Amino acid sequence: MPAVDILILSNGPGELMTWVRPVVQQLRQQMGEDRSQIRISVVLSPCPHATGKEVEIARSYPEIDRVQGSKEFWKFLVSGKTAENWDWRELGIVIFLGGDQIFPVIIGRRLGYRTVVYAEWDARWHGWIDRFGVMKPEIISGIPAKYAHKFTVVGDLMAEVSKEIPEEIEGSSPTLELIGLLPGSKPAKLSQGVPLLLAIAEKIHAINPQTRFVIPVAPTLDLATLARFGDPQKNPLIQQLGWASAELKFKDEDSSYFLITATGLPVELHTTAPAYNLLSQCRLCLTTVGANTAELGSLAIPMIVLIPTQELDAMRAWDGLPGLLANLPGVGSAFAKAINWIVLRQGRLFAWPNIWAKAEIVPELVGQLQPASIAEMVIDFLNHPEKLDAMRDRLRRVRGEAGAAQKLAQLVREEISN
Repeated sequence: MPAVDILILSNGPGELMTWVRPVVQQLRQQMGEDRSQIRISVVLSPCPHATGKEVEIARSYPEIDRVQGSKEFWKFLVSGKTAENWDWRELGIVIFLGGDQIFPVIIGRRLGYRTVVYAEWDARWHGWIDRFGVMKPEIISGIPAKYAHKFTVVGDLMAEVSKEIPEEIEGSSPTLELIGLLPGSKPAKLSQGVPLLLAIAEKIHAINPQTRFVIPVAPTLDLATLARFGDPQKNPLIQQLGWASAELKFKDEDSSYFLITATGLPVELHTTAPAYNLLSQCRLCLTTVGANTAELGSLAIPMIVLIPTQELDAMRAWDGLPGLLANLPGVGSAFAKAINWIVLRQGRLFAWPNIWAKAEIVPELVGQLQPASIAEMVIDFLNHPEKLDAMRDRLRRVRGEAGAAQKLAQLVREEISN
């Protein structure tokens, strides 16, 4: 087979960790490690969820050979030239794993490469894309018959996490009183999420002193940045809302970092990613919305999803046009408040397991959240383990079957053969 370039288009940290990572692993597994034959490049496009560490994440995947950040994307889209003036092989394929579906159309035509799109909710540009790997059969139902041959149901890439869980972890029992706190990785979520979760932890600990708390720190987030959102001098929401503050401390005896709250409660910071082993030991997790709910759901870990609305302006993490409007200089604040008010009044489901089930199987708490009332809910779950067992069973039933990355990689192989 002649040498082939595989170009992956992606954007945010969630897509890189839950879509790109399993796909590049499967591409190497199916197509080999010989870089003279198969070269994998990643080009990132701008994303409202970006943390600035996306290039670092992509470069940490050994299967990937070249990475270009989002700052150079528009020049690449218009001119076809990367910042480092990459060379391109005659034979290649463009894979869409995040961004706008028009991007593979333009870039595929410019490079003369075939195109494969992973479509999670909808599929566009049917006449210009060569193949679609879709999450669910419903996406295909409205497709014109003349394009039906381009579509294959591959499944949910976010469910791939379940395939990575060792059997001994999957069958293990959670630690008696360990609770995971997942405040997110983006400033829009951390500004409320960190002090709120710490305040809830203090309330729980006051009632159940044996309870331990841990934050699995997102790989896109450094400890100093995380700690900043627990500092009342740097996060004005703490004093404004009366939620908890904390300091970053290193304990020599544990060789671990902790956030120590004003009441002296230690919250351990876990920096190994992915944190599946740790999360599997949690009785329950308190989490914000996002890809983390898909990972917890795939791991069948009970959770309570928190969407505080005390500071609507801080919630600027929506996808697509709403996210772009909410982050515009000057007028973004007004757009953010309006968009959040409209979206939150729609009564939609936000957590991925609930979206999969089309029903609320894990609690979603939206509104002017108060730490004391959430702590009471957590204590009730801890005192009634049968409720947690029921939630865990429902999560196992709704999580998707692993194999989407394998099927998508097979589509790529077929298109290369074509």
